[in-house]
Amino acid sequence: MKIIIAGAGDVGSHLAKLLSSESHDIYLIDENEERLNIVSSQTDVFTITGDAKSVELMDRKLISSSDLLIAVTSSEETNMLICILGKRLGAKHTIARINDENIVKENKEHFYIDLGIDTLISPTHLATLEIDRLINQAAFTDDIEFENGKLTVFGISLSKNSVLNDKSVRESAELNPNLSFKPLALHRDDFTLMVDGDTVLRENDIVYFISQKESIEVIIKLCGKTNIQINDVMIIGGSKIGLNVASLLEKNHRVTLIEKDKSKCEQIASLLKKTLVININGHDVKTLEEEGLAEMDALISVTANSEMNVMTSLVGKNHGIKKTIARIENFDYINLSQSIGVDTIINKKIIAADNIFKFVRKGNVSSVANLHGTNAEIIEFIVKANTKITKKSINKLNFPPNSNIAGVIRDGIPIIPFGDFQLMENDKTIVFSLTESIKEIEKFFQ
Repeated sequence: MKIIIAGAGDVGSHLAKLLSSESHDIYLIDENEERLNIVSSQTDVFTITGDAKSVELMDRKLISSSDLLIAVTSSEETNMLICILGKRLGAKHTIARINDENIVKENKEHFYIDLGIDTLISPTHLATLEIDRLINQAAFTDDIEFENGKLTVFGISLSKNSVLNDKSVRESAELNPNLSFKPLALHRDDFTLMVDGDTVLRENDIVYFISQKESIEVIIKLCGKTNIQINDVMIIGGSKIGLNVASLLEKNHRVTLIEKDKSKCEQIASLLKKTLVININGHDVKTLEEEGLAEMDALISVTANSEMNVMTSLVGKNHGIKKTIARIENFDYINLSQSIGVDTIINKKIIAADNIFKFVRKGNVSSVANLHGTNAEIIEFIVKANTKITKKSINKLNFPPNSNIAGVIRDGIPIIPFGDFQLMENDKTIVFSLTESIKEIEKFFQ
């Protein structure tokens, strides 16, 4: 595919790196030549220096031959204008990053389609929804549902009490007589590893399972965990994410929001109905203790400072808080955060990339998701007739070793497939794979 990315900031640079690794032709546009030089030194992209919304800069031949135009500058207005101009010049599909999450929340996208903007991406809105989901599944580090929860892929760490500790995957299979779930991969020492029968599970491993709905509680117990009931939540930071999360959670939880800026506190308090808003420094541990830190079930730190979010989350864990979530915008901290004790991290750039990937993937893909802090992806394919994937049972397909046909939904029925299972046309097939194997996997579904 020929893909044009306008904006070489954090989101644009990250996207360029991800997409170029998949052998796409990537054109990255930005006024900041230094930014472009950094990206071009790290990955194979074409760079264009200048203002992407400039009609003079717009190469009509390049735009008209492009499959995807992605506008992810820091300016919402600029992104919209780029997409409108690009569509007029012949871009097949346009995506604009927006800051106003209300456009998406209130389903106003149809108005922008008429203007030439095919897809609107609000990282803030997506991050808010993910935090809400993670609070409702507090035992997990990540979870992705398919077909309204008929199958779920989730990560969960093994506690010291887990019966799976020091057992191989083959040995642990005895605990799963109904074959209603299976481990797919694990994250250990900053590495994501696909598992096989000989893989030995260890304490503190984050293990990724796929499971039918009725077996989730079984897995939680096997991992030495309990399905945490979250009642009291403390949010550190009155950012847009903090405000939106509080608005969602206050419907079913007791929420306390901490913000150091007094005027912002007053504004937030006027917008929320039940949330207790407190004007203190969220990084002052003693003051947080006075405000009931130790009584909280969950701590969500979403300030603009990644380092402080990590530290605050660790303080929360030290006070016995069951679930900690930290907003991490610095990529260098993503792997480190979970390894030192933060339950779950949120990164808006990765979330935005997940949603853009679905327009890039081939092979009749219906959804794509990344797992935070890993180099793994979960892709749902819809199987087409007479494709390579339907010719043999899965144990004879010679499927890439760093991947796993994790689950299948056939005629609405969830299935955990094992060796002699054979895929059929229209099967919704969930594949768990390390990023390096994606291109090879796609060939099986084409």
